[in-house]
Amino acid sequence: MRTETTARPFGAIPAIDARTLGVMFVAGFFATLAFDLWGQVISPGLGFANLSPHGLAISLLGSLGLPANDFAGYFVHFYLVGLIGYPVGWLFIFAPVWRAVLGQSHWFLPSAVYGFGLWVFAIGGITAIAGLPLFLGFTGITWVALIGHVLYGIVMVAVMDRIDR
Repeated sequence: MRTETTARPFGAIPAIDARTLGVMFVAGFFATLAFDLWGQVISPGLGFANLSPHGLAISLLGSLGLPANDFAGYFVHFYLVGLIGYPVGWLFIFAPVWRAVLGQSHWFLPSAVYGFGLWVFAIGGITAIAGLPLFLGFTGITWVALIGHVLYGIVMVAVMDRIDR
């Protein structure tokens, strides 16, 4: 149980309240910012692929017969996935399962593993549903996306940990 002087243990399921929503949004914001900074600024600046996560969202929406435009793509990528979906997956599914199976640990390794899982989900699963090649054909964008998703996981959990302290 969390008190004002002790942080919530890693993997403990948080209460569903305004504080948890706030933590999700703040951590998701900074993690999405890190993901997009890496994938759309740093990676292309170093001569590697440029990520277009809103483009993947547009492809997915189109394959589902939903409105598929820039606004919808950015909305899905930033708000539904970055601020809500991935943080919910961490707080309510992955971290509690990790703790139940492997016990109490520092947050860094599980956050990187979670980011890897997000990559498999997004680039391995969502691309297939959207009608794109599995793992985008293992092109340069695949590996930039791997780093981006692992970075997302680490930044998100680092921010959550910092807020809890």
